[in-house]
Amino acid sequence: MKIRRRRDATRYIVGRVNEIPAGKSLKFIMPIDGSDEECFVINHHGRLHAYVNRCCHIPLALDWVDNQFFTADGRFVMCQTHNACYVPESGECVEGPGTSCGKFLTRIPLEIANGIIYAQPPEGPLPEHYDE
Repeated sequence: MKIRRRRDATRYIVGRVNEIPAGKSLKFIMPIDGSDEECFVINHHGRLHAYVNRCCHIPLALDWVDNQFFTADGRFVMCQTHNACYVPESGECVEGPGTSCGKFLTRIPLEIANGIIYAQPPEGPLPEHYDE
């Protein structure tokens, strides 16, 4: 995983669009609320979506195997530890342990310009809505 260089105070270079084919992902580090956080961008049916790499059930990384976020059929983003499933377009948990269902991954706003993907930190602190 590479730490990408900072573009300016509000957006960070993640990579190039052509580095993430359909069904694939790319992890990156971005400062959020004073801490460097691991995030990821996925290409789901040609559309890019990005989230903080943290399960809604327990704050663990979703990918047990590096950069593998999708279920085998490619329909959902899955927590490899708890088998929680998230809708790629919205980050909503639709299947999982405890009270995870109905909660959302923290979305990272993206901007694409000249084939370069830029990410912006989400507004406000990261949620603390994890199950115990």
